[in-house]
Amino acid sequence: MYEDILKKVSLFSGLSDRELKEIARSAQERHYSAGTALFHQGDTGTGLYIITAGRVRIIQANDPDRAEEVIGTAGPGEVLGEMALLDDLPRSASVIAEEETTAILLPIWEFRAVLRRQPEIPLKLLSVLSRRLRKAEGRLAEH
Repeated sequence: MYEDILKKVSLFSGLSDRELKEIARSAQERHYSAGTALFHQGDTGTGLYIITAGRVRIIQANDPDRAEEVIGTAGPGEVLGEMALLDDLPRSASVIAEEETTAILLPIWEFRAVLRRQPEIPLKLLSVLSRRLRKAEGRLAEH
């Protein structure tokens, strides 16, 4: 049901339709009213979010003595928290719905269960991440 949405996530760009379908089985649609947090900075990452409707504000507090800073917004088709699927680090920012928002949540525990059952998927994800790292290193070398 959600495989078409997951297909647009760059992390999953190397996966087959069958693999996307396997991952999509655990996806859950979530609804948030304006002003509601999808997650907070410092929270344990519970999964990846794909915004399907509405708009969210991404805010970060880098200094406890200063106000939170808006570092961006996201709307339909945009992905938040994909690294939570792969690492166990806390959320680096808070995400708040600016208006009625719908998102697809891909829970970390179910995603990791799929990776254990389908060992070819992690290899494909590593390939995508490796290309990202090479690209980032190339940009750093240019500066």
